[in-house]
Amino acid sequence: MSAAPALIDAFGRHITYVRISVTDRCDLRCRYCMAEKMTFLPRSAVMSLEEIAAISDAFIDRGVRRIRLTGGEPLVRRGVPELARMIGARLGDGLDELTLTTNGTRLADHAITLREAGVRRINVSLDSLDPARFRHITRVGDLDPVLAGIDAARGAGLSIKINMVALKGLNEDEIEPMLRWCAARGHDLTLIETMPLGAMDEDRVDRFLPLDGVKAKLAERHAMTPLGDRTGGPARYVRMDDLGIRLGFITPLSENFCATCNRVRLTVSGELFMCLGSERKVDLRAAWREGGREGIDAALDRALAAKPLAHDFHIDARGAAPAVDRHMSVTGG
Repeated sequence: MSAAPALIDAFGRHITYVRISVTDRCDLRCRYCMAEKMTFLPRSAVMSLEEIAAISDAFIDRGVRRIRLTGGEPLVRRGVPELARMIGARLGDGLDELTLTTNGTRLADHAITLREAGVRRINVSLDSLDPARFRHITRVGDLDPVLAGIDAARGAGLSIKINMVALKGLNEDEIEPMLRWCAARGHDLTLIETMPLGAMDEDRVDRFLPLDGVKAKLAERHAMTPLGDRTGGPARYVRMDDLGIRLGFITPLSENFCATCNRVRLTVSGELFMCLGSERKVDLRAAWREGGREGIDAALDRALAAKPLAHDFHIDARGAAPAVDRHMSVTGG
């Protein structure tokens, strides 16, 4: 049997990285990510863990080298560590890396199990080290369990990168303290611009903080060495020479990163989105149920032809209307 063809889109970009949302649910309600009162998918609309594993196998056979489990908050779904074991069985057999993004609230209970499943690196979303501000940003969250989860992950031998959404007038004064906190613990840090996804209760224009300006200000106080490192995602990295850690910047608005996009995103309902900022999609769950592996391959071929060259994100005086209606938790953060 001949090998399945690699996933190459109409612009010659090789798709080697898939982000899979295992749930749209979350135990936090971060202001830049969700409305305070969310309506989540019914269980009947959610793929089974076995379906996610089968589709993951198809991706790996088509040349995907990295898979990230995400959400929502992936660890609120029962059985996700077992899913990690199922996908992790392909490590060294087509798959180079299995990672996970989490808000950390349940990480203390799962860190060792994730390590045993083959996960070696995780991203933890953490936007403030101040308990009151953390509660304000997340609306409902307590900081202590997150910090305990990070400590547990570190103790389990997981490499940790902190993801911090930079929010104007809310946590921009914590960027440098967060850098120092990460440096003291050996964690890398990535700063992220807020993205116009899904209807919010607040105006994104007020909170948008361009990271080019943040980088320039940090460069006045710290020596930075540009790095060509890539971890599969859109971040561009520098080495903070005096602190000894990497600092990443994800800039969908101030500096478009689409030219080198190697990613697609699978929602928990089985819809494959070729771009975070596009509504173009194919239904892989239906393809699997109706046509098995051949159905998935045919659907992936259709998806490649539909992947756009770039997203079209804007946050400006036109208002804060989302680029797409779905929330980040639906597509996979």
